Amino acid sequence: MDYEFIRTEYEGAISRLILNRPEAMNALNTGIMEEIEHASRQFLENETCRVVIFQGEGKHFSAGADLKQKHQSANLVMRRRQTALGARMIRAITEIPQVTIASVQGAALGGGACIPTACDFRIASDDAFCGYPEVNLGINLMWHALPLCVRLIGPARAKRMIMLGDNESANTLLDWGYLDDVVPRSELADRTQALAERYAEQPPVPTQMIKQSINAVSGALDNAIMHMDADQNLLTGMTEDRKEGIQAYFEKRDPDFKGN
Repeated sequence: MDYEFIRTEYEGAISRLILNRPEAMNALNTGIMEEIEHASRQFLENETCRVVIFQGEGKHFSAGADLKQKHQSANLVMRRRQTALGARMIRAITEIPQVTIASVQGAALGGGACIPTACDFRIASDDAFCGYPEVNLGINLMWHALPLCVRLIGPARAKRMIMLGDNESANTLLDWGYLDDVVPRSELADRTQALAERYAEQPPVPTQMIKQSINAVSGALDNAIMHMDADQNLLTGMTEDRKEGIQAYFEKRDPDFKGN
């Protein structure tokens, strides 16, 4: 299938899903999220693929949600469904049976950081940085991504990373356990390929069952706890602080939050 915002490549047992909006820092609009969800589901039917690599075209992996996109639906029923798209996308990635590896360069922010945490492994270039700026825009981290971060770096560091909204360097994130490896950008593709080849050589049935069992154990309560994060986002989206956060972002100044 031909996509508008992503590209898929297949080479033997290794496949690639490439975010392909480099002119917009691979920002996640509705179209690209729907395509990521669709393409991720297609791996359920791919018998030969054993490893899926997620990567971003251009200088950055992804700048996160596209703040320039406006959602037109005034109907609350449809707004709730639209807001839940990100969680469906992340869930589709976590439910890919094959081993998944995120190859991260440059910025991976907000939703662009959620995608790597949904993968099994994360390799980054030494110039990469990740962060969750949602709080600085007056909203919560959603897309069921909060537990994924907590499992990687623990509650205290997750609170720091998500509640302060700072960007963290690749080396810091490697030390925290958020990343599995950090290499010079010139070596990123080769190191990712080497890891993919190792897992592609493993017997697929037990490897995929082990992955699914570990995910089930570690994420057993995720849906029960995070099922309303889209509703929380709709609530925070109606606040004055949300408007102030967005305005301050585009005006390149510090926001002045009032708690309203």
